[in-house]
Amino acid sequence: MAVPDWALPGSATHKQVPPPAGFHRATRTENAPIGIFSGQSDVGAALVPGSSTYNKATGQYTIVSAGYNVWYQRDEFRYLWKKMSGDVYLAADVSFPDTAGYDDRKAILIIRQSLDDDSKEAMVALHGGGLMHLAYRTDKGEMMKEVRVNHRSGHGSSAPADTLDVGLAKRIAIQKKGDVFTVLISMKGEPLHAVSEPVTLPIDGPFYAGIGFCSHLPAKTDMTILSNVVVTAK
Repeated sequence: MAVPDWALPGSATHKQVPPPAGFHRATRTENAPIGIFSGQSDVGAALVPGSSTYNKATGQYTIVSAGYNVWYQRDEFRYLWKKMSGDVYLAADVSFPDTAGYDDRKAILIIRQSLDDDSKEAMVALHGGGLMHLAYRTDKGEMMKEVRVNHRSGHGSSAPADTLDVGLAKRIAIQKKGDVFTVLISMKGEPLHAVSEPVTLPIDGPFYAGIGFCSHLPAKTDMTILSNVVVTAK
């Protein structure tokens, strides 16, 4: 299993860079329902296949995935999805069972034009290290852009304003109204509230809406648990 140098995570001795122009892997898809979703896919076919389970008793989705990143001009992540059109609201509580996982792993709520690895998309991503952002790809094959969320944990921390205390339970959401996408968050059970500037991105229906995860490690899996998941036309 050869891991391309560009796919290795950033470190003191290595800088992750975009994949070569024109590099793609065909998405692997399972068209079988899982909870409220219609199917699941390994978008971008990470070197190690992902998996997902749903616990009906607890309402929890456990997503296991490798994947170099959900960034640049192509993505690798495990995606649970349903086809939708119009206005959409996605929300979920997020946790990372392995507290020692890679800081840049991402639990995401995402709306994508297609299941291709370079699809137009908009997402809210919560990183294992606490960073949260609204990220979007303006067209197929384009580089991702982002708006970082400016939110403090409220515990007197001196951490940068664009980080969250990952030890706290939290609920994140993304809302699509027409072509406008907004990120919302609840840190302590308060009502969800917008925490970033909105982004305008036309996406044609039907599109894919759902939840996902990327370990940010090209050949090693990690996991996230998303619970109280809501995906509605709104």
